[in-house]
Amino acid sequence: MSERLNAFRAEVRAWLEAEAPASLRGAPAGFLQGTWGGRKVKFDSPDHERWLRMMAERGWTAPTWPTEYGGGGLSKAEDEVLKSELRRLKLPPPLIGFGLVMIGPTLLEFGTEAQKREHLPPIVRGEIRWCQGYSEPGSGSDLASLRTSAVRDGDRFVINGQKVWTSYAEKSDWIFCLVRTNTQVPKQQGITFILVDMDMPGVTTRPIPLISGASPFCEVFFSDVVAEARNVIGGIDQGWTVAKALLGHERTMVGEVFAQSVAGGEAELAQAARRYIGADADGKVADPLIRHELAQVAMDERAFMLTVKRIKDGAKAGQRPGPESSILKVYGTELNQRRRELSVRIAGTDGLGWEGEDYPPEALTATREWLRARGNTIEGGTSEIQLDIIAKHTLGLP
Repeated sequence: MSERLNAFRAEVRAWLEAEAPASLRGAPAGFLQGTWGGRKVKFDSPDHERWLRMMAERGWTAPTWPTEYGGGGLSKAEDEVLKSELRRLKLPPPLIGFGLVMIGPTLLEFGTEAQKREHLPPIVRGEIRWCQGYSEPGSGSDLASLRTSAVRDGDRFVINGQKVWTSYAEKSDWIFCLVRTNTQVPKQQGITFILVDMDMPGVTTRPIPLISGASPFCEVFFSDVVAEARNVIGGIDQGWTVAKALLGHERTMVGEVFAQSVAGGEAELAQAARRYIGADADGKVADPLIRHELAQVAMDERAFMLTVKRIKDGAKAGQRPGPESSILKVYGTELNQRRRELSVRIAGTDGLGWEGEDYPPEALTATREWLRARGNTIEGGTSEIQLDIIAKHTLGLP
């Protein structure tokens, strides 16, 4: 490591040791857990709020974003140093959300200077929470067939239609949305990417329950909703290009999320197997078939982690997420489903529980996580669509 990076590490370490709240150390945020920010945010504690504020002041909620938009201006190498120091103290991320990993990078690539200066700093400070308005009833896998319309009215658009499977819409402040602005051209050419304030009159959200008993998903309805024309990203009728670029960021994020969720999973599964099934004299899981499945999942998880690292290394070198992000999405979600299925089978009859004191809490959690995982290969783009993308754009197949 260069002398400059060593000096940066020493600076980061000293600052974190002196300033990071003691109550947050040793308890990193879990799977999709953390402070999302926004107008409706409810902090877990005053220290979580202070942690967000102090990191945002340094731009370290978005460490590699340019300083003129509130970011930290760090190089990729410096960002890795910061992350490693946060891991060393087991500190949670100060801020998470779609603003940082989806619309923010998209604005940096496609936004005008005015759009960047208006929307990026509030993301960095955790003041605005974003959601994604892509899927519609009948327009999921065939996203370009969307029908939500936006009609130009001077310097604004009037939007009517419906979105579905919108994660955390009821908690969000703004939505980045695909709308139909031209019906006289091929469907991909008549789509516009626009930003909409969720507090505008005519926006309605309705939660969608899932079989697992918990759900982040909502339906979003637009009834004569006004959106400013200045919030069109990438040009009117040019939204399909922007939409595809954002999907690359989304699929990379999904892959990284599942990589985090499976980290250390093999030890957890093996421990559960020994508890429920028993162990032989050598301490191995007694059932050889389960042992085989545990070994297979462990090998697949390690291979997946290496693939994630390779793609992240490409991102550090300045490569934009491309069709290879679909590999992360397919493999990460299907691996998570296999892992959850195995967890429930290991638990035996305890894996059939829904609630009540007759079942161990960890078995009830495993059951609900298994049920929730059934949607993994649908949300964010079905596995079938992702395999088509991989075949055409990564493998070059006809």
